[in-house]
Amino acid sequence: MSLAVTLAILLAALAVAALANYRERQPREVGKVPLVSYSAIQIVAVVVAILMLAHLVSLLMGSPLKSRFLG
Repeated sequence: MSLAVTLAILLAALAVAALANYRERQPREVGKVPLVSYSAIQIVAVVVAILMLAHLVSLLMGSPLKSRFLG
């Protein structure tokens, strides 16, 4: 992936996480169950953002990140 694609996915993931956070904080009617779990959407968006940040670091440094645990 190129730098532009990585940044676009990162910004999209952050926007989705912010929107999910906003929607989760909205008051609901008592007894009404939401259609989607905004907490789960927020968690997935944050994980995608973390992965894109790691990919961004590897793009900017020129070499992939190495694990401390796997050789």
